[in-house]
Amino acid sequence: MAMFQWVGVSPRGETMRGEMEATTRQAVIARLRAQRIQPIAEKIREKGRGLDFEIRLPSFGSPVKQRDIVIFTRQFATMIDAGLPLVQCLEILSAQTDNKAFARAIRDVKEQVEAGSTFAASLKRHPKIFSDLYSNMVAAGEVGGILDTILQRLASYMEKVVKLKSKIKGAMIYPACIIAAAVLVTGILLVYVIPVFAELFHSFGQALPAPTQFVINLSNATIAYFWYIVVAIIGIIGAVIITYRTDRGHYYIDKFMLRVPVFGDLIRKTAIARFTRTLGTLVSSGVPILEALLITGRTAGNKIVEEAIFATRTSISEGKTIAEPLIASKVFPPMVCQMIAVGETTGSLDAMLQKIADFYEDEVDNAVANLTSLMEPMVILFLGGVIGGLVISMYLPIFKLGSVLG
Repeated sequence: MAMFQWVGVSPRGETMRGEMEATTRQAVIARLRAQRIQPIAEKIREKGRGLDFEIRLPSFGSPVKQRDIVIFTRQFATMIDAGLPLVQCLEILSAQTDNKAFARAIRDVKEQVEAGSTFAASLKRHPKIFSDLYSNMVAAGEVGGILDTILQRLASYMEKVVKLKSKIKGAMIYPACIIAAAVLVTGILLVYVIPVFAELFHSFGQALPAPTQFVINLSNATIAYFWYIVVAIIGIIGAVIITYRTDRGHYYIDKFMLRVPVFGDLIRKTAIARFTRTLGTLVSSGVPILEALLITGRTAGNKIVEEAIFATRTSISEGKTIAEPLIASKVFPPMVCQMIAVGETTGSLDAMLQKIADFYEDEVDNAVANLTSLMEPMVILFLGGVIGGLVISMYLPIFKLGSVLG
């Protein structure tokens, strides 16, 4: 069987595109008409003929952006709520998406559903695109008959997660760019500019001021050992990455990051916001608490927090409450543990978790704003100290020479 690309018009007059496996072009047309899609015959052609081909590049991690999944989920929820059949929704959405990898995944999900599989089981075939949290919430929605509501919750949850990540990344971009520029300028000065001054000062035949001599020695060392320095930096970065990929290394690096001044507090608040938002969304969607904690632990983003969540899951399976092991872990602030305990007692755990998430997301916003305000003067002082120090060191002999001549 060959793969055909087709273009057709839906009953609503919308232009639809997609791919279909069939024996002949006529078979494609017949299947489209059976799905109440009017095919455009001249635009149905076999894939791979002539210039119509697709280049697939290897991907690392998820080949689909989180934003694309959010849009897909929001549109899917709207279609389901409007009463459209599940298969038709998937067909329309696969034709609308511009991401080819995502379109292929949606078509595969549609084919699995048509073959009799559940929607959640079909999603689990694509773990790089649809997370455990996504597929488990969909499964709960299918069982409870509230798939449209679950999809709306998923879309809202993912939008908040994307917003939180973008704020943290945005706060890091400015200082990272400034520090990178400072390192680049410093390297250029040490390798190209300072040697010119060094030759000029050598012709004076006099002893140089200590700061100037230090900078010249630093320049000479940088030039002489430049490639060794580059290899050492790459080696250190590589060693940290390899260590972080091991369970033990990941644990100690995360533990260290939580203790870093300013940044550690931001990481802790972000982890708490993610934990409470994820667990609250899962619990409110009808996912069993043990399964919800397992999924939440996997998406915690920090090994220390993940360990505390898994310890909580073990304690619950032994008959304890959620709050007890969270208090014992000393990872979560007392206020969080107390609010969770109140939520358990009153039977409103999901609502309480959402309130905690709202509070800590506001805390993250404030922490990011404070961090940005703090980083700006620190970066300026850093630039002034490094670049200004190099420039002043190079001009000290000239000032000294001017005073002698004067």
